[in-house]
Amino acid sequence: MFDIAIDENQSKADFYNDLKSSAVALVDGEPDGIANMANIAALIWQYVPGLNWAGFYRVIDGELVLGPFQGKAACIRIAMGAGVCGTAAATGDVQRVADVHAFPGHIACDADSRSELVVPVTKNGRIIAVLDLDSPLPDHFSTEDEQAMVALIGAIANNLG
Repeated sequence: MFDIAIDENQSKADFYNDLKSSAVALVDGEPDGIANMANIAALIWQYVPGLNWAGFYRVIDGELVLGPFQGKAACIRIAMGAGVCGTAAATGDVQRVADVHAFPGHIACDADSRSELVVPVTKNGRIIAVLDLDSPLPDHFSTEDEQAMVALIGAIANNLG
């Protein structure tokens, strides 16, 4: 059992440092990538405010396949290069989208989502998954959110696949 206590009222920088430390502790010593993705999705869902979806899409046979997540039922398969997640996976670049409805080719798995942050997960030089965070709030994700999630994923990527 894990006893995680993150103070949501602290500075954003301290909050994200605690979130990253908790993520590292959750995956430490666990070799199963899917189990680790499940715990990380749950951790983010529990503590990051303003989300309506948090989870992973895994790269399998050249496409993104739904992995562990928290939120409403989601699209199961996404082609590489399609939508926000597919673009992140195909380019290897983080996608921070203020208005998903203005993103060319956006795939609306949940019509309530307004903004999105997608972080590629790289292991041994190849993209193995993406972390996908959706919010019903427009322009919800800041540069600080993006940098923090990139750092969190960077700290645990080797335990995710």
